[in-house]
Amino acid sequence: MRLSKLFVFLMMLLSLSACVKEEEFTDSPRGNFEALWRIIDEHYCFLDYKKAEYGLDWNEVYQRYQKQMHKGMTEKQLFEVLTNMLAELRDGHVNLYTSFNLGRNWSFYEHYPANVSDTLLKRYLGTDYRIASGLRYRILDDNLGYLRCMTFENQFGEGNLDEIFLYLAPCNGLIIDLRDNGGGLVTSAETLAARFTNEEIFVGYRQHKTGPGHNDFSEMKKLWLKPSKGLRWQKKVVVLTNRHVFSSGNEFVRMMKCCKQVTVVGDKTGGGGGLPFSSEIPNGWSVRFSACPTYDKDGNQTEFGIDPDYNIALSQDDLMKGKDTIIEFAREILNKK
Repeated sequence: MRLSKLFVFLMMLLSLSACVKEEEFTDSPRGNFEALWRIIDEHYCFLDYKKAEYGLDWNEVYQRYQKQMHKGMTEKQLFEVLTNMLAELRDGHVNLYTSFNLGRNWSFYEHYPANVSDTLLKRYLGTDYRIASGLRYRILDDNLGYLRCMTFENQFGEGNLDEIFLYLAPCNGLIIDLRDNGGGLVTSAETLAARFTNEEIFVGYRQHKTGPGHNDFSEMKKLWLKPSKGLRWQKKVVVLTNRHVFSSGNEFVRMMKCCKQVTVVGDKTGGGGGLPFSSEIPNGWSVRFSACPTYDKDGNQTEFGIDPDYNIALSQDDLMKGKDTIIEFAREILNKK
């Protein structure tokens, strides 16, 4: 099944890349600008959505930035202008890759409180925590399990997850600390989420871009989460989030919110609800952009983040006392009878 999904993904990617390169542009400041604007215009999946959300007008963006193009531009100047143009999309999945810099827009978390402290996490984890598949875990002193999931960049071994949940099985509840998880592999997010359902559940929708028009999409395809064949968690779970939870971290929250025993606590996630694809402009710079939008089970866009069930911030008073407000709130939920 995984090989089949991978094959479909690769075929889509090849098809998309072929479409992007249909029209050739010259390797000049103006040619690179035209190529990049056209790639986004025809293949980016959120243009109309963001027009409705905050008034983005991609044609107006073209008129404004094309005036900054001139033949004598250095590549550093061209990079700055193109990066600024892409920043109009307000999308953390949109990047411009060069040999000297990475064009990015991280405003989805940079202007928000961190709501996480490494010093406090060290206090809760201690020094004798266990590590498996990059996941850190231990049993807290009130018999609650604590699982720190910092990234989905690595594949989770099913055997490793079995060992983790076997060790945590005596606990009365489980805290999954997802804060600062910037994403990685969607398959890893699915593998972990599959440990929290006993039946196949409906978790949202996805579409694919099918043409150059801003509204050229496939029909909304239902997404399902299948239960793992390994050990599955049957007790209450609290997932901790902040604005830095992005991409497949965002996807994990979307799936977990569909599991009956799960509560999400913390800040709204950073979003990143579009699957990214890549292309290239004439001078060889690569551009990554969102091409497949994802929706929650109610049909809502997840591009700008997912709200928690309880919006809890890290308190300065608690920080001074050596307490993590968000973890302590999760403990209250799990310890309620």
